[in-house]
Amino acid sequence: MATCQRVEDPDGEVTDPGAAPYGNFMNYYSFNPPENRLSLIPATLLHDLGLRDGGEEPTLILDVGCNSGELSVAVYKHLVQQPEEKPQRSTVHLLGFDLDEALIERAQRTNPLRSNISFIQLDITEDVDQLQDYLRRHGCSHFHLCLCLAVTMWVHLNHGDSGLLQLLSRLASVSRHLLLEAQPWKCYRSAARRLRKLGRSDFEHFKTLKIQGDVAQHATEHLERHCGMELMQSFGSTAWDRKLLLFRRR
Repeated sequence: MATCQRVEDPDGEVTDPGAAPYGNFMNYYSFNPPENRLSLIPATLLHDLGLRDGGEEPTLILDVGCNSGELSVAVYKHLVQQPEEKPQRSTVHLLGFDLDEALIERAQRTNPLRSNISFIQLDITEDVDQLQDYLRRHGCSHFHLCLCLAVTMWVHLNHGDSGLLQLLSRLASVSRHLLLEAQPWKCYRSAARRLRKLGRSDFEHFKTLKIQGDVAQHATEHLERHCGMELMQSFGSTAWDRKLLLFRRR
């Protein structure tokens, strides 16, 4: 599994939020709050996709690179709306994962919905067995909705073009619907510049990447040509000029 490196002071506190070569920023949601995405995602999305709460079959959501879990919880509350006067046990479950152990520990500690939201440490570039185990426990063959928000760039920079395409293929293989937010190329340049400014080694694959320019378009072409998915809808762009694209399995 990839080792997550941080810059720390003698007391163990993170001193530079830019020192996150895998995108595992501490306090990430303080500068990119969940509302930046939620304002674009319809609260009726599960219903619109033909999914419902309270039925016999569970609805499973996967959050890729969940960081410390704030967005996972916010998305769950946003999509799973239950009238307070008619409480019921929700059959919608969300699994969030991240490769950073410290972030996952925080997510687990602060999780207010433990009966429906789970967090695990996982590097999807190396292992999908835990995802398959989760699906089997819930009697499902696929996640009904997968969220991959601002993750692709970090996999791309650390694992190259093949790593990016493998990520998309793996997510498509375990998902019926995929909500994708791919960072544009200008974010790659900013990330590399920030790492150099900190005196760190450059990203291993940055100078050899052939997939450049409109990364979201490259991702769309791969998903449609090689993964049996099709673009359903664009929910527009976030305040950081990143498109939110919804795909479904054909």
